Amino acid sequence: MTVQSSAIPGKAALPPIPRSAAPLRRQVLDELRQSIITGRLVPGARLVERELIGMMGVSRTVIREALRQLESEGLIAMIPNKGPVVRELTLAESKDLYSIRAVLEGLAARLFVENANHTLIRKLEKALDRTSDAYKSGDPEPILEAKNSFYDVLFEGAGSETLSLMIATLHGRIWRWRALGLSHPQRSAGRWKESIRNLRAMLAAIKVGDADLAEKIIRAEVTEAATEVTRLLAGSERGA
Repeated sequence: MTVQSSAIPGKAALPPIPRSAAPLRRQVLDELRQSIITGRLVPGARLVERELIGMMGVSRTVIREALRQLESEGLIAMIPNKGPVVRELTLAESKDLYSIRAVLEGLAARLFVENANHTLIRKLEKALDRTSDAYKSGDPEPILEAKNSFYDVLFEGAGSETLSLMIATLHGRIWRWRALGLSHPQRSAGRWKESIRNLRAMLAAIKVGDADLAEKIIRAEVTEAATEVTRLLAGSERGA
């Protein structure tokens, strides 16, 4: 994938941050993170402090705090004599992240079964229905939002604060891969239907209290997702 070394491109201009009840730092962080995940800030783009301050209308301190958090999440890298740059997506990173994701999400499914009650299961079922509906719309952003919400419910139901913290550190980077799979022109047309079938199968296993099967299914789903992303990224690198 080609690295773009220029500063923030005009088409990716970031909006001023409206004042709201949410902390300003969080608003800035969420906007920058979402811009990276959706590709508005492309891999290799430089994040120049003065440009961000001018576009978003916030202080240097707020921008620097947000950039530090994005670096800790693995979304940007600090390059000597260049400053913060949006990190590239690489095959090596995808293999690493998806291997870890399979283990953690498998554990989350197992723990969900152990903690399962009618309320939790119904909440997960509704989140999956919303995800299926979002896929039918064909719009990547609602799909990404709905699927992330589904996984949030799964992790919440696992009832492990430690697991949730571990998964949270991966989330920003995982979202980029999900966004790639949703928006890439060469994505498999039927992949989303396969994903929904897998998640419904996992839900069915949860409903009957089969922790082994629920873990096995979600691990297989993550492996299939990794295969798709690897295919897309390999094609992009060959075409770079």
